[in-house]
Amino acid sequence: QVQLEESGGGLVQPGGSLRLSCTHSRSSWGAITMGWYRQAPGKQRELVATITSGGNIRYADSVEGRFTISRDNNKRTAYLQMDNLQLEDTAVYYCNAKRTMTPTFNSWGQGTQVTVSS
Repeated sequence: QVQLEESGGGLVQPGGSLRLSCTHSRSSWGAITMGWYRQAPGKQRELVATITSGGNIRYADSVEGRFTISRDNNKRTAYLQMDNLQLEDTAVYYCNAKRTMTPTFNSWGQGTQVTVSS
């Protein structure tokens, strides 16, 4: 497993922006896919966006065009730039780091609250 440190959540008005950051602890391993998931009250955790070590990106339909995921491999950090936030984006956002090559792992951050409210 790896340790993940998240930052950047908070309270924002509709139409506003936030940037989340997630740093993992394993500097000696490549081939790590990093991603963001979210869980709203009473709902299941859902994919927001993922990015592979090679830069392949996947977005949920609900955030396509508003959110941008990126990573800095030298800093072992992934970012989620969230623009034009809407009320329905309110959730706890979780960072995920996954490696499917040996040694494999699937680690989660502690979560950071994002609240969109007027």
